[in-house]
Amino acid sequence: MTNPLTDLSGLPRFADIRPEHVGPAIDALIAEGRAEIERLAAATDEPAWDGFVEPLATANERLARAWSQVSHLNAVVNSPALREAYNAALPKVTQFFAEQGQDLRLFRRYRALAASPGFAGLAPARRRLVDNELRDFRLGGAELPEAGKARFMQLKEELAALASRFQDNVLDATNDYAHFVGDAAELEGLPPDVVEAARAAAARDGREGWKLTLHMPCYLPVMQYADHRPLRERLYRAYVTRASEFGRAEWDNAPLIAAILDRRAELAGLLGFESYAQYSLATKMAASPAEVVGFLEDLAARARPHAERDMAELTDFARAELGLAGLDVWDVAWAGEKLRQSRYAFSDEEVRRYFPEDAVLAGLFRVIESLYAVKVRPAQAATWHPDVKFFAIEDAAGAPVGHFYLDLYAREAKRGGAWMDDARNRRRLPAGVQTPVTFLTCNFSAPVGGRPALFTHAEVSTLFHEFGHGLHQLLTRVDDLGVSGLAGVEWDAVELPSQFMENFCWEWEVVSHMTRHADTGEPLPRALFDRMVSAKNFQSGMQFLRQIEFALFDMRLHHGFDRAARSPLDLLEEVRRQVAVVRPPDWNRFPNQFSHIFGGGYAAGYYSYKWAEVLSADAFGAFEEEGVLNPATGARFRDEILGVGGSRPALDSFVAFRGRKPRIDALLRHNGMTATA
Repeated sequence: MTNPLTDLSGLPRFADIRPEHVGPAIDALIAEGRAEIERLAAATDEPAWDGFVEPLATANERLARAWSQVSHLNAVVNSPALREAYNAALPKVTQFFAEQGQDLRLFRRYRALAASPGFAGLAPARRRLVDNELRDFRLGGAELPEAGKARFMQLKEELAALASRFQDNVLDATNDYAHFVGDAAELEGLPPDVVEAARAAAARDGREGWKLTLHMPCYLPVMQYADHRPLRERLYRAYVTRASEFGRAEWDNAPLIAAILDRRAELAGLLGFESYAQYSLATKMAASPAEVVGFLEDLAARARPHAERDMAELTDFARAELGLAGLDVWDVAWAGEKLRQSRYAFSDEEVRRYFPEDAVLAGLFRVIESLYAVKVRPAQAATWHPDVKFFAIEDAAGAPVGHFYLDLYAREAKRGGAWMDDARNRRRLPAGVQTPVTFLTCNFSAPVGGRPALFTHAEVSTLFHEFGHGLHQLLTRVDDLGVSGLAGVEWDAVELPSQFMENFCWEWEVVSHMTRHADTGEPLPRALFDRMVSAKNFQSGMQFLRQIEFALFDMRLHHGFDRAARSPLDLLEEVRRQVAVVRPPDWNRFPNQFSHIFGGGYAAGYYSYKWAEVLSADAFGAFEEEGVLNPATGARFRDEILGVGGSRPALDSFVAFRGRKPRIDALLRHNGMTATA
């Protein structure tokens, strides 16, 4: 039987993939790729699209698709055997792409193609792809001397291994923690579904009572609802000290952070950049670290008065109504929930009862179908877990547009957070169009007691967010791999479609079609929705500053930070003094869990969330003006933003849709702030 990872004729064969398939498949695909690259690099004919770019893309795609399956499984059904196979293959995959990025023969052929008489006749998407490739060869070290190339490649491999270990440590430290409660009084205030899930978790371990963990479906409700203050403090302390010196030494991410920062700085220096941030921004919309810092500090100045007001109100309420002389960080979410219930007469748990999974998905699909003239329907495919669902997207004529896997619930062997990744991107082949396939992953509470899973409104927004990424990939109309879907899109514009989708969760025209009470079957009352909207910007100043805190820390860590003189914790404290109104205790080890920048792709790029939020809020303004589910506006959004992928600069796409450059006004309005705040 063929190795399922080398069978790329259709959808991934998840039912057949085993850890022992990883090494042989990756070795075989790398050998195939190297042979094809050698043939293309050694050719003496004038390079052309069909004879050079397309076959090179095919060689890379075969390995990338197989590795995507391995990476995804490592994230969602992690096991010791799979982790070992993944980490053994990771350096080989990293080296394959790094050495290709340094191949002067390929670089010269791309330059020859760009200088050829036929280049001007290529479609704009293909010209942009070639320009991107030339840029990426320079950023990949192609112009370095041989010793520099070797060191650059070594750094890339080491960084990939360090990022993988960083994420493994966070996952292992999260999975390792359990707090067993024997007295039901300690669980006072927790939603019944959370208590029921905790009892079931304890029973699975052969224990009486209730098992509490650091996975989001347990941890967040404890912090928000548990009236027992020592319980909140216990779980908070465990959560914010994960993967640090306060736990098992082999899971401490502090040495990895130092190693990652040192290697990033050296890598950027090899290419002549002053800092890793400058290297990172070479492929983004923002022009310089100074521009990013200025952007963030401007937003912080606008948000801080609102955040200070939020914190003062919360402190006064906690003192007067809750008997707390002072607020500790493990009190903030709990006191905030009490204040919201007092002010707006509803709780997140009350709202959650109206959002069963099936109704939410039906409402989400209604938005997509209304705006983009497509149909979403259930489909069949092998999956990696029984909870995973699979769907097809078709156009109005019933032709396939793409497919997506939906993995919604938290599990012990699954990485935390929510994300979208691609299994296969769109491209045009001799046999026809290869349609895209994506993975959409969340970590929500699973169904309990035979009832559908219930989502908080924040979780509904998260689902819409990740689906925005998915639509960027699935609704592309570009046929060339390097600029199709998210490929080639500047990183600080990637969040535009995702944050854009969140806005629909605040529109009655959308929400009224996606609710059903778990007990009564009644839809969400308009009066309750209106209270939700009134409360939308409750404590938004505090939340806004928290994101800016993370983004400033990230940018300053990667530009101008003296690693010999100060620690990342020192820098984080400095940033907090500048912008934060909620100050964690000195034993908080947030950097040790900051997987976005140490284990993912957001290094010197976390600011992208706020940068893209300016774009997304302004883009949604067109729907506010023309109709929330206006098919004509939706068609224009797909034509000018989703459909074009990375085939042109993101700013050009925004201007094509909006008719002008972006403005900050909509972002401030959506967050309850004015332009003069």
